[in-house]
Amino acid sequence: MTAVTRPPIELDECVAGVLAGDRTQLARAITLVESTRADHAELAQDLLARLLPHTGGSQRIGMTGVPGAGKSTLIDKLGTHLTSSGHKVAVLAVDPSSTRRGGSILGDKTRMHTLAADPDAFIRPSPSSGSLGGVTRSTREALLIVEAAGFDVVIVETVGVGQSESAVASMVDCFVMLMVPGTGDALQGIKRGVLELAEIIMVNKADGDRAVEAGNVARELADALHMFGAASPTWEPPVLTCSALDGTGIERLWDEVVRHREVLTASGEFTEKRDRQMTEWMWAMVEQRLLARLRDNPGVQALAPTIEARLRQRTMTPAQGASRILEELNRAASEDAG
Repeated sequence: MTAVTRPPIELDECVAGVLAGDRTQLARAITLVESTRADHAELAQDLLARLLPHTGGSQRIGMTGVPGAGKSTLIDKLGTHLTSSGHKVAVLAVDPSSTRRGGSILGDKTRMHTLAADPDAFIRPSPSSGSLGGVTRSTREALLIVEAAGFDVVIVETVGVGQSESAVASMVDCFVMLMVPGTGDALQGIKRGVLELAEIIMVNKADGDRAVEAGNVARELADALHMFGAASPTWEPPVLTCSALDGTGIERLWDEVVRHREVLTASGEFTEKRDRQMTEWMWAMVEQRLLARLRDNPGVQALAPTIEARLRQRTMTPAQGASRILEELNRAASEDAG
């Protein structure tokens, strides 16, 4: 089978297309920042630098919760409610990846069937590819691109595997945790500390016979919130019930998202939060690149099996092994400098 060769990206054309809201160029831009090819990295950063002045105008919402909590269904209802009110909505949905080929296996466009057909919405499913917490390294870049394309609401949906909460909370304005009755989520939430991160907590599936149970779970969670110090001195996270199935509670959710931004803007916390996130993003990139440089160093690669063998033999402590690896990296750096 002959591989399809895509034409090279023309940066001027791509930038102009993204700013004009062209779906083809928007998809190409996101594909570029998702690429792991070394020759694409610099081009992707040039693209982002040119788009950066046109970013920052959206409401960034994170949506997380355990698998089966109804995140995609809720986003479908929320997104269509917003587009009917004149908003343009982008959804960055990070799927669990196939362990063999890294493909996206859940099919968010299928689950968000109404929103997927909406001309004022854009859904971009992408595989997590084993990334910690289900948030890809390029999710932040994709968020900036869809902002530059004119989407004023951006929703990041995560896998919800228990490690994604802090990752998504560090890139959005309002972090929404979705729970369901009857699964012990309240206790799990307290154990993971998710209540310390969430700006809004939604108890889904509050319909039919489960409506009363959902209300009880919401009250338990509201009581549990008092056990933790508030992340913001001006915002107390509300605990709401909803039904993604019939749309109950969707308008209230959006009202609270808007109120959250108004409260934080008035106190100055909103700008501080955005600035802090940009700084944290930079240092996260520094750490990732340093770790990649460490693992790719030939001297370290040659030394690692010996150190790992000594660890298994209990003739070296992990701290000694780490020191030895860093010594090798410093030696190689000194030789390169000389």
